[in-house]
Amino acid sequence: MADVREVIILGAGCSGYTAGVYLGRAGLEPLLITGQELGGQLALTTEVENYPGFPDGIFGAELTERMQQQAVKFGTTVSIEWVKEVDLTKRPLLLRTDKNEYLTKSLVIATGSAPRKLGIPGETELWGYGVSACATCDGALYRGKVVAVVGGGDTAAEEATFLTRFASKVYLIHRRDRLRASAAMAERVASNAKIECIWNSGVVECVGQKDAGGLKSVKIANVETGAVTDLPVDGFFLAIGHTPNTSFLGGQIEVDGGGYIVTDTYQRTNVEGVFAAGDVQDHVWQQAITAAGTGCAAALACEKYLEGLSGTVYPDERRMGIVA
Repeated sequence: MADVREVIILGAGCSGYTAGVYLGRAGLEPLLITGQELGGQLALTTEVENYPGFPDGIFGAELTERMQQQAVKFGTTVSIEWVKEVDLTKRPLLLRTDKNEYLTKSLVIATGSAPRKLGIPGETELWGYGVSACATCDGALYRGKVVAVVGGGDTAAEEATFLTRFASKVYLIHRRDRLRASAAMAERVASNAKIECIWNSGVVECVGQKDAGGLKSVKIANVETGAVTDLPVDGFFLAIGHTPNTSFLGGQIEVDGGGYIVTDTYQRTNVEGVFAAGDVQDHVWQQAITAAGTGCAAALACEKYLEGLSGTVYPDERRMGIVA
């Protein structure tokens, strides 16, 4: 039978590595299981300009590598494998990966979320080289340039509106003849002179080469006529939603309507000893800095849980009347 660990962290992004730093410094010798995407979504971002402490920016892959080095320095063991099955009804908790079986007293889930993609030619090849799913992260890179957004909901409307702070022109491409967004957001789009909506259309190809300047244009097909046109743009943003990486949990953790893990103030899930951090439980902000912050919070809460296990009382819980 495998040794029982104090804590295992799932996920090798900002939240997972931050949890590793804090839990490592607490002397808990955490095991961090990377999953299939080392560094998470941040590792796919070319230049990060909005992470504190890097006024000149830093490549996403370098930032996550530094986080890993820091976590390892404080005692976190990083293992490249991915979880295929968990049993959270057992004590200790049981995890099976593609390589090993683990028992642990506590768990921090920081598996992130994946942006939904169109599955079109050039999309994957140009990801991070003109193709993105985060206007807040990358919008400032397109100051004075022309960009396009695909989607029709509130997120797409918000992304398009945000991008007008930087871009000279924003195309909003949608398969229908009107937005699915709320009336207020649709009106905001309609009243913005920088935004031009391209109706009844879908993007069918991203054109360019990452080693030759990146994205150059997107090919658009009219859903009614099938006619394909080439739209020159410097940036292309997908705003068709994200899928939280929770399928391996087998429904054992409470999630919301979008599939994101539900947590309380202390990053606790509905399962004792299981905490969640980062984009897997955040459908609102999904930023590197907020992921790191919740990773810190989950680690501190986990540390306190391990100190007292089921008898743990967290800061302010008595004052707030949560416990007697």
